[in-house]
Amino acid sequence: MTAGRLIVWRHGRTEWNLADKIQGQADIPLDEVGIGQARAAAARLAALAPTRLFASDLQRAAATAGELAVLTGLHIEYDKSLREIDVDDWAGLTQAELAARHPEAAARIKSGAPQRRGTAGETVEEVATRFADALTRISLQGESADTTVIATHGLAARVGICRFLNIPDPHWPAFGGLSNCNWVSLLPNRATGWRIEEWNAGSLPEPVMSDDPQG
Repeated sequence: MTAGRLIVWRHGRTEWNLADKIQGQADIPLDEVGIGQARAAAARLAALAPTRLFASDLQRAAATAGELAVLTGLHIEYDKSLREIDVDDWAGLTQAELAARHPEAAARIKSGAPQRRGTAGETVEEVATRFADALTRISLQGESADTTVIATHGLAARVGICRFLNIPDPHWPAFGGLSNCNWVSLLPNRATGWRIEEWNAGSLPEPVMSDDPQG
């Protein structure tokens, strides 16, 4: 059985987002703006009558999901596979600091070349596989009438969705980063498996403050 609709929802703003600091799996909370974003987005998502709610166990995603849980009464199912990319010892660096300390790595990231984050973190390809596997598992657990909301993180969501949809790696940069508390809606498609219903939905376009430095 396959879930009817998947809503992949990025968390609200954090102080590190605002300061352009790389978060990775550092457990940074929502700031006051982020809490407000989560509440406003939750009200819009509640109108879709979601039936299942998943979240990364990092508190910024968990708190975002919590705002929807309050409105819908849904139980949050936490999944570590929905975490942001592991950046290891790069966590807390700004993009400018990363470029100054690790110019070759920063250049490879900007060019789209494979690059492990930090000393022992993940590559984009690894997080894409991890996240896509989680989407597959979640979708197979659902029913055709379900609307499943998944509260998660920007880079992991973008590349994980692309891999889930079997989009070739070189085309991933064509899909823009997700703004805080915006989402991607996916619908099952009999011919291709899944299709994108909406991308970066939820509000008028806003600056993307994320671990996903698309140029």
